[in-house]
Amino acid sequence: MPEFWRSSGYDLLDRRADGALAVTDAFLAAYLARPEMAPVAESCRAERALHAALLAEPRRMVTAVNLVAIKDRDARENYQVFVRFRDWLARHETVERAYLALFRAEAVPFPALFVDQLAAVILRGMLDGTDDPLRVRAAELFYRAQQISIEDGTILAADAETVELHAKTGGLGSLGRLVVEAGTKPRSVELDILAPENAALYWPRSDRFDTVLDLSFARPGLDALCRVLEDWVRHFHAADVSIQPVQRIRDERWAWHVGLDGEASAVLNDMYNGVAVGEDRLYRVLSLFRLEFRDPAQMLPRVAGRPVYLAMAMTPANRLRLKPQNLLVNLPLASIA
Repeated sequence: MPEFWRSSGYDLLDRRADGALAVTDAFLAAYLARPEMAPVAESCRAERALHAALLAEPRRMVTAVNLVAIKDRDARENYQVFVRFRDWLARHETVERAYLALFRAEAVPFPALFVDQLAAVILRGMLDGTDDPLRVRAAELFYRAQQISIEDGTILAADAETVELHAKTGGLGSLGRLVVEAGTKPRSVELDILAPENAALYWPRSDRFDTVLDLSFARPGLDALCRVLEDWVRHFHAADVSIQPVQRIRDERWAWHVGLDGEASAVLNDMYNGVAVGEDRLYRVLSLFRLEFRDPAQMLPRVAGRPVYLAMAMTPANRLRLKPQNLLVNLPLASIA
């Protein structure tokens, strides 16, 4: 099977019999190689000593004395965050438990970068063995912001960071054209649009995040996203669901909904409560979905058998930032009521 997302750290984890990813010393030590953690020429002796000690024993106790001895304030704060994150992972034993626990706390205790990295490695394990590059590209939406371009009803999603980089450097691809704003002046950026006939080009470039996904209604890219959303629910909750795109919600018995991002949550809430939603906000809704449980007994009794409506929407700046955790903590599951 093709390899992908080598940068995720998946190969450093142990896969358990139940499919969950067990935290290893090698995975924890990999964070010490990041630019924020690796010593530089100006690093003091205490920082270098702590870094070497943690590389040798990633779970070793780090005391307040160890941290105070680091002279550089930014380096000291980085180690404080690393130690808290390391301890969080170790305490929950698997990456999945650690990820889910973040959103059951009163507030997410770590920067978004750490949350996205956990989502990436979970998805990498979840998709291990797949031969569908469109599905893997769709999974990038779970942890990387997308810049959206809509032309003649076609919805194209490109990695936002890559678009910004190309806009600055003038980097070019070969197929699709996305128009982005660089300052106040529009600039053209060309990137490869994945389609079934050229999708294999994704594999050797998976860590470059430089392909475009067509999220238009009834297109393979949107179908691939639905399949990843289904797998996401199944992986965490062992719940078999069916998710399909819909063009509108016509349901007098509308019982439950989940926004896949902040913009979509606000729109769905207003629609559900009968609040008028302006055309500008409706335009930013990229897709609606209908989710159904194969086994209604897994749902809260008061909504058992009813569909759950989902939506994803872009910001006024045409940015899409999914919050996949919403689909884990906001579903009407009887098991987490």
